[in-house]
Amino acid sequence: MSLDLAAIRAAHDRIRAHITRTPVLTNARLDAACGGSLFFKCDNLQKAGAFKARGAANAVFSLGETEAARGVATHSSGNHAAALARAAKLRGIPAHIVMPRNAARPKVRMVEGYGGRLTFCEPTQEARERACAEILSTTGANLVHPFEDERVMAGQGTAAVEFLEDVPDLNAVLCPVGGGGLLAGTAVAVRALRPAAQVIGTEPTGADDAARSFHGTTRVPMTDPRTIADGLRTTIGEPNLALARRHVHDIVTVSEAGIIAAMRLLFEALKVVVEPSAAVPYAALMEGRVPAAGRRIGIILSGGNVDLDLPLPWTQASR
Repeated sequence: MSLDLAAIRAAHDRIRAHITRTPVLTNARLDAACGGSLFFKCDNLQKAGAFKARGAANAVFSLGETEAARGVATHSSGNHAAALARAAKLRGIPAHIVMPRNAARPKVRMVEGYGGRLTFCEPTQEARERACAEILSTTGANLVHPFEDERVMAGQGTAAVEFLEDVPDLNAVLCPVGGGGLLAGTAVAVRALRPAAQVIGTEPTGADDAARSFHGTTRVPMTDPRTIADGLRTTIGEPNLALARRHVHDIVTVSEAGIIAAMRLLFEALKVVVEPSAAVPYAALMEGRVPAAGRRIGIILSGGNVDLDLPLPWTQASR
């Protein structure tokens, strides 16, 4: 894996016109609660509602004209699907998208709105990969893997580059980890730009394959994820785990109750809507999994695609 800061900077130049430079928010109430200084990089306000717009745009706009004409394909629980469909629409090429049948409805609607050609499958990794392989074989489309593709990782790393340009003296950067595309890109960027800062991955206890893999000797596959954080139900990729072992300080886990409480507090204090996966890093601070006292900590809010047709998680929890 040759991912480095130069690749991330090249990605930033390539996608700059196709993404939003998202703001960094602070809040005195949240600082007081943890005893540190917190900075929130709001990629919940990104195009298509998530950081995934960065990696998808980089992959699509990296393609040569002949390759691009064949279109792109992927499998995704939602945010990468919408981001790839959007990037393909911007370039004027087809996007073939495999999604699990239980994907969040707002994410399905976004894919449809961007003109993605949808195929639904059973909600297992094996089913997703099989359906995508069939599409690749019949269409000749280019696979844009949601997290193992180096172009995708480079695009995701642009969020950390922007973050450190705006807040250069962070002691730690926290982000959620599912397949590990954001974690890998963030870790490479932070290690190059701010070597003293720790990069910490965060995930639900009910989907803790990355933490078990990181702290063990072999990659542990996800078999039965049980978490409200639908974007983090994927097994961490092999290249992503390798980069994490080189550049990441730790991967910690949080409870479902902590995720729900974090969603609510971020809404109340920051006035932003984040999806469950995006609330996981702040939940790690709330639950004391990452020390915050006296430190300057950056948190990447990865997405904001919440299904508002369903009861909000904290209203369900209070019943």
